[in-house]
Amino acid sequence: MTINWFPGHMHKARKEIAKVMDEIDAVIEVLDARLPLSSENPLVNSLRKGKPVLKILNKSDLADPVKTAEWLEYFNSQENIQAISLDQAQKKLISSIPDMCKRMVPGRASKERPVRVMIMGIPNVGKSTLINALLGRKIAKVGNEPAVTKNQQRYTLKNGMALSDTPGFLWPKIEDQESGYRLAASGAIRDTAIEYELVALFAAQFMLTQYPQQLLERYKLKELPIGSDELLDDIGRKRGGLRPGGVVDRHKASEVLLHDMRSGKLGPITFETVEEWLFKQAEAERLLLEAEAAQLQLEADAAEKARINQNYYENRDNKDDA
Repeated sequence: MTINWFPGHMHKARKEIAKVMDEIDAVIEVLDARLPLSSENPLVNSLRKGKPVLKILNKSDLADPVKTAEWLEYFNSQENIQAISLDQAQKKLISSIPDMCKRMVPGRASKERPVRVMIMGIPNVGKSTLINALLGRKIAKVGNEPAVTKNQQRYTLKNGMALSDTPGFLWPKIEDQESGYRLAASGAIRDTAIEYELVALFAAQFMLTQYPQQLLERYKLKELPIGSDELLDDIGRKRGGLRPGGVVDRHKASEVLLHDMRSGKLGPITFETVEEWLFKQAEAERLLLEAEAAQLQLEADAAEKARINQNYYENRDNKDDA
């Protein structure tokens, strides 16, 4: 499954970000703590041009704390990257973010010149809510759906930071199938961009595999169902999702499961681990090396064939001359 979801304002946002990046000192990238790498836009690394980045694993109250700690260690081991976990109740930590940014670019901030920071992130990771908390007042529009912010905006904070906001934007193609489903399950992709029930089936199978106890407790199940289809049916029966004749309304059951997952009612969950991504990256590198080796072999075979043909025709011409 490849998801193509790149509305016009997102294309415009990418162009505007590239245009003003030279004026920026550092970047804040807001990630979803439940899916840190799936919610990391690969375009950001190319757009920021090596400038320091503060990665904020937001919504950490919804994420598995053990796995969040592993992700923080992973990001903090990389050059020019600092990572913190955050939920919106941590007011003191939020108020310290401008000072973190100043320390990342010590030669750029002064009393006369505020440090210039651009805040970036994919849709629905809580970027606008964080901006409002940093400003101490409600300016950025907030909504529990993707793509609320449509235009680039700039704010000046009292504590010596100038903040540029950007629309949440995805990259043109989400080719990793699991990442696509994780993004959809978290609410980063509009529900109309991918078959709703397929997302719920993915979420159901994930919960059955990784967090079965939380399913038992939330839906008061006596035992775990054998598969994702059966789980949706159980949820439908438990939560008023029955049509006439006792038929389960799968769409209703899907809504219940995904709403409970997105709101944290299923407890803290994390969709992906550092280990999974390291394995995936190693596998991708292996396949790339194999493809490069195969291409080199094809080129060598073609060169050898051309040499043999050339020798054949040269020998034939020599015989004809004799």
